[in-house]
Amino acid sequence: MPRYEFRCRACGDTFEMNRPMAEASAPAACPQGHDDTVKLLSAVSVTGRGGSAMGGPAPAGPAGGGGGCCGGGGCC
Repeated sequence: MPRYEFRCRACGDTFEMNRPMAEASAPAACPQGHDDTVKLLSAVSVTGRGGSAMGGPAPAGPAGGGGGCCGGGGCC
């Protein structure tokens, strides 16, 4: 479930909420109970060289593949 960041215009608190994408633009009250909030634009940063979700190395491509956008079969 995506996490969205909000800022309260009344008290200045910044807070996060987990909610379905279908509710991304729904209003959110701050933890102090104020309703005047704005959703912040969050940047996502993904780093690294790939790999599996378990942290291991990325699986090897087909035998003889040389990489590239199509697996190195010379079709590019």
